[in-house]
Amino acid sequence: MRLTVAIDGPAAAGKGTISKAVAAHFGFAHLDTGLLYRAVGAKVLAGGDPVAVANALDPADLEDEALRTPAVAQAASEVAVIADVRAALVDFQRKFAARADGAVLDGRDIGTVICPDAAAKLFVTASAECRAARRYKELRDKGLDVTPEAVLADVRTRDARDSSRETAPLIPAADAVLIDTSDMTITQAVARAVAVVQAALDRG
Repeated sequence: MRLTVAIDGPAAAGKGTISKAVAAHFGFAHLDTGLLYRAVGAKVLAGGDPVAVANALDPADLEDEALRTPAVAQAASEVAVIADVRAALVDFQRKFAARADGAVLDGRDIGTVICPDAAAKLFVTASAECRAARRYKELRDKGLDVTPEAVLADVRTRDARDSSRETAPLIPAADAVLIDTSDMTITQAVARAVAVVQAALDRG
């Protein structure tokens, strides 16, 4: 059956890992909506106009490995506060969510704005310190020259920007299930998410 799963949360909370695992478990399609904003941010860094870029975004633009750099992440957070950019990307996301074979979308406003009627909604979070430690390891493993202090400051800056923007701020949907991964293993977090989605399926 068709089922839309909305998974929101701040950077490095684990929502991407959980979303991919949930999609694989149920055979649903998966969309990391953050990549849409990263793709726009990358093109803006290259000199593009944010709104024009968002309106012309192509699925192939999401395949660039360079979208995972800290500079692009910051640019993504900056363009995400532009209402016209968000509006341009809403249709892309809603069409994906309507797939007949089920869909998992992860981002920051899926359960509140993009898919408010999603059958299953999760909000994945963790402490800023925990998320910064994860992000630091990830970036160091990629060979990037970063410091723990700089990564923590970046996480806090993005949190503040994402939660305080006027359009689609980062907040849990009223009916979202909260999963705090600060003291959870990946296996535990995925199992909890799978249980929430299975319950939604059982409800029909």
